[in-house]
Amino acid sequence: MMNNNATLVPDQIIVGEHLYSDAIDLVLASAQQELLIFDQDLSHGNFASLQKYILLQDFLSTNITSHLTIILQDTAFFQEHCPRLFNLLAVHGHKMSVHVTNSSVKHVKDCFILADGQHYIKRIHIDQARFKYALNDKASVEALNNRFKELKEAIQDVVTIKPLGL
Repeated sequence: MMNNNATLVPDQIIVGEHLYSDAIDLVLASAQQELLIFDQDLSHGNFASLQKYILLQDFLSTNITSHLTIILQDTAFFQEHCPRLFNLLAVHGHKMSVHVTNSSVKHVKDCFILADGQHYIKRIHIDQARFKYALNDKASVEALNNRFKELKEAIQDVVTIKPLGL
């Protein structure tokens, strides 16, 4: 069932970039221990905003055991347009990692965020602002977590704050 209202209704397909960003905020705010993010490049969902930075900063700062893992297909947008998030990597590198995939999964066009093994948001296709989210849906999160593990096996490199070399 398609939801064309300007509201965030869980467990339904919702359309709209602004609503997508708002739903991401809900999922990020619900996280206490673990955040897993898979995205093409973080260019959708308003990740360069102060709001996303504050939510992720709070997540990383509030709980000593919290951990954020981000897997991207391309890191250019993250490195060039998300200086606040890049700074989080500098400050919380012991609790946060950003990875880039190899070419074997470049065809994947959805993206998702998982929080604490029970909350999620999934964008169906990167080129369309159609998504679904839910809080307290362990079954859906478990399936997406298996996908995240598969994507983790396709990691090519780690994003670091310092250039590697001598």
